[in-house]
Amino acid sequence: MRTTQKLLLPLALTLAIAACSKPAEETQPAAAAETPAAAAPAAEAPATEAAPAATAVQAASGTYVLDPSHTDVLAQWSHFGFSNPSAHFGNVEGKLVYDAADVTKSSVEVTLPLSGLNSFTAKFDEHLKSADFFDAAKFPTATFKSTKVESAGTNKLTVTGDLTIKDQTKPVTLDVTLNNGGDHPMKKVPAIGFDATTTLKRSDFGVGAYAPNVSDEVKVRITTEGTIPAAEGAAEAAK
Repeated sequence: MRTTQKLLLPLALTLAIAACSKPAEETQPAAAAETPAAAAPAAEAPATEAAPAATAVQAASGTYVLDPSHTDVLAQWSHFGFSNPSAHFGNVEGKLVYDAADVTKSSVEVTLPLSGLNSFTAKFDEHLKSADFFDAAKFPTATFKSTKVESAGTNKLTVTGDLTIKDQTKPVTLDVTLNNGGDHPMKKVPAIGFDATTTLKRSDFGVGAYAPNVSDEVKVRITTEGTIPAAEGAAEAAK
């Protein structure tokens, strides 16, 4: 009997130790072990602030005379895909009628003397002004006259008009941004300023030499500002 007790006591101790040494996860309730990680609440994405709305430029209604010193028409094209040269048209003359209450009543007329064409390379200037391209001796100016002005959003306009080069007239649409309006800080008269872009085909105006190796499409960028002459501004204020 004592021998049997001696044998049973170590066996009981062994079973007790084995039960206490089972991994903790095996003793957890089954429901807790089956809970997917996806059940945890998702973190909320941080809120993004909306971009502030553009402030509408306030410009006075009236007839503005364009300032040739601060007006530039830049034409750029591809040369065999190797480079993208450009030429400037300066000495621009023109006027802009701006109606702040109804922009559809606005209009613009511009004259570009080809004497102001400048590629910054004298030999190339001569070639551009030759009969191969603009034939400036026979057609000394290019002109643009608007036919329609529409609002395209805050400080944005779409201006459609007739562009004439070498006596060939085609419709052109300008995407226009109104940069600023208000009193000119130096001249003390109402001023206005715009940027505009468009894309033309040279061949539409008889200056398509060497296309398509020299790209037929020409990207045009315009920047300009103008002022209402002091006498006209005083007359408008007196009304």
